Amino acid sequence: MSISFTFRRPELAQELCNRLQGKGLSDARSGLFLAAPRRVGKSTFLREDLVPEISARGWLPVYVDLWANKERDPALIITEAIKKHLADTLGIISKAAKAVGLSKVNVMGTLTIDINQPGLPDNVTLSDVIAELSHQVKKPIVLIVDEAQHALSTTAGLNAMFALKSARDTLNLSAELPALMLVFTGSNRDKLAHLVLNRTQPFFGSSITAFPLLNKSYTDAFTKWANGNLARGNKLRAESVWAAFQLLGNRPEMLRDLIAHIALEGQAQSLSEILEDGARKINNRLWEEFASEFDALTAIQKAVLSVLISKGEYWIPFSDESMAAYMAITKTRRLSKATVQTAIDGLREKNLVWKQSRGIYALEDQGFAEWFRHNRLTVDDKD
Repeated sequence: MSISFTFRRPELAQELCNRLQGKGLSDARSGLFLAAPRRVGKSTFLREDLVPEISARGWLPVYVDLWANKERDPALIITEAIKKHLADTLGIISKAAKAVGLSKVNVMGTLTIDINQPGLPDNVTLSDVIAELSHQVKKPIVLIVDEAQHALSTTAGLNAMFALKSARDTLNLSAELPALMLVFTGSNRDKLAHLVLNRTQPFFGSSITAFPLLNKSYTDAFTKWANGNLARGNKLRAESVWAAFQLLGNRPEMLRDLIAHIALEGQAQSLSEILEDGARKINNRLWEEFASEFDALTAIQKAVLSVLISKGEYWIPFSDESMAAYMAITKTRRLSKATVQTAIDGLREKNLVWKQSRGIYALEDQGFAEWFRHNRLTVDDKD
């Protein structure tokens, strides 16, 4: 019996790589945008399934996690990842190279960057460095940007997205197989959508795809593994594990933590029941927090949040339609845009609403929208 549990999804990795290559009906040569809530196994899949499949096809995977250091500008994180792969390819990060002070790289034959210095000099663009990396490795590059929506939080980050589009268009112009393939993931669909929604965004025209969540095949495999580590007569039922997993929002880490917590405490006859009850309590506790946050809002803040959730990524905060909706909910005849702006600012301070660097807004936590819709809440219900 293995002491650790692993679950692989090679078929999904193969399907996504085919889409990046332009095979089949679903063509993702312009970029693959995958959205799913946090902690559902996205990053694990990227590192343990997608990256190995990319490597097996003879392509170069470059994985970047923009949430690895949220204090650092997303543009710098992307730039440093590309520079590291370029330095690795040229062998200048070896101990021998460092010992003799070899840290500079010529880009496009004339431009120079120093690997040891953060960022890029003014005369070198991110697109230049990607093109140089492509020239050196002589194989397709797949850039995976995890939590890509975080790039929208700074002007430099958004500019980096435009640079990636530019590099993609330039490198793929005459290549039979795309020389640069892009994968973007996000834990907030509405935020990620702002990369593709209108003509001012770098990937306008692309579409967001729901990242396939782990399903019953995962919980069945996990149940079989877990039961191999439990005492005889104190086993989990596959259906109960699946039910608990759904209550936890298909989050594998939360399921495993919950089972580990109760496995040694549950009675032999009731282990599965305790598991389902524990999952239900976790879900209820989270939703109680959402309810408490909503109750503490002012009437106009509740109205703004209600309309935002209803419209999603298509919400225009000061449109005539939105203003009319706020007034209908709050039962007021007059409402100024300044009042709405104050309400939005208050929601941002409470970490309920997120603002892009260019002034576009979205819900901060998609779980809040799930709670709101499930309870079919309106301001009238609460006031």
